[in-house]
Amino acid sequence: EAQLVESGGGLVQAGGSLTLSCVASGFTFDDYAIGWFRQVAGKEREGVSCLSAIDRDTDYADAVKGRFTISSDSAKNTVYLQMNNLKPEDTAVYYCAAGGSRVAVATHPDYWGQGTQVTVSS
Repeated sequence: EAQLVESGGGLVQAGGSLTLSCVASGFTFDDYAIGWFRQVAGKEREGVSCLSAIDRDTDYADAVKGRFTISSDSAKNTVYLQMNNLKPEDTAVYYCAAGGSRVAVATHPDYWGQGTQVTVSS
């Protein structure tokens, strides 16, 4: 049974930082692209950042480029999202998802987690 579990969300003031973690189990971690997404109630889910399978090349949405950093630790089957200089518009539920490629994880992920709430106050 494949599983992704997010943690690290919370309440932070604008300009502050948070680090999210996504722990994977039940599948071959290094063979899957892993992405972070976020969603506000009533809005479409938005891609934030992703790592390619195996070589772990990175992609970032324009809205977070220069502020967020995605990384992974294969020994821990964990993907991280370091979020710096947070803005109120970053407020959302953040989810991680896994798929066979970066395109696949953005369009039809095989697995996704339950999410963690990030709230940024002004």
